[in-house]
Amino acid sequence: MTQKEKYKYILDYFRRTEPNVTTELEFGSVFQLLIAVMLSAQCTDKRVNQVTPELFSAFPDAKSMAEVEPEDIFPYIRSVSYPNSKAQHIVETARIIHEQYGGEVPTKFEDLIQLPGVGRKTANVMEAVAFGRAAMPVDTHVFRVAHRMGLVPSTANTPLKVELKLKANIPDEYMADAHHWLLLHGRYICQSRKPKCEKCPFDDVCKKNI
Repeated sequence: MTQKEKYKYILDYFRRTEPNVTTELEFGSVFQLLIAVMLSAQCTDKRVNQVTPELFSAFPDAKSMAEVEPEDIFPYIRSVSYPNSKAQHIVETARIIHEQYGGEVPTKFEDLIQLPGVGRKTANVMEAVAFGRAAMPVDTHVFRVAHRMGLVPSTANTPLKVELKLKANIPDEYMADAHHWLLLHGRYICQSRKPKCEKCPFDDVCKKNI
């Protein structure tokens, strides 16, 4: 199977079996999505979804978050990873969005990555989920699955290299969905320590090299 055939085989399978896929994070606005994604760094979506209902009930938008201090945010997110730094970043980001962008999350990638606590992966999630663009966020799941499936070479040893390789081989119209497909496959099937190979439809193309 050539590399091109492998991509087509995997994408065709996901298109048939999971045509309507999206993030598992729960949110009510673009701003809330941004905050949820920031909270999800090195933390599970399940945990984030447990804390955001109360957080967003108290502070539903950039204006309300901009008017408080990090110590006001902390009690709501204390159970996620790195709550102190995330509370600081959330308030700083809310203030920038409120003061510089009229309360609306900036839509340009270059502006997103300038926000405190927003890196390339988070900005790409916003591009794909909030704005429907052909972006490929690479988290630990996507990184692992891309290597195990042989979608990227071993020399693609950074998230950016994996991102660029995937974007070079996945059609734009499937890019955002492909991110979710690979992520969810890694979260539920191709797990890090105990992959469920018996349930994987791609076991025959798996390199099992991570």
